[in-house]
Amino acid sequence: MGFEVFGADFEGYLMLQKDQIQLHFFEFQNLNPLENYGQVYIRTEKIETVFDHYIQKNVSIHPAGYLQTKPWGQKEFSLLDPDHNLLTFGESI
Repeated sequence: MGFEVFGADFEGYLMLQKDQIQLHFFEFQNLNPLENYGQVYIRTEKIETVFDHYIQKNVSIHPAGYLQTKPWGQKEFSLLDPDHNLLTFGESI
């Protein structure tokens, strides 16, 4: 997704950064990815550009999550990370 590791190295804690975005993750060793229901909503601008970037990088888009305008006034798309967290990107329209 184009993020790079930054910051100090803390056991069980990871920090990533891209442009003006920082993501922080902590380790959950007992997580069964197939039973994971975690999700994150990421607000962005120029969502078509973000979507196209992931398509060009062959990032797998969630089967029900291709870029579309939602009835609640957001353009959105979604993908699953390797631990099956649902990552939804949205832009107000």
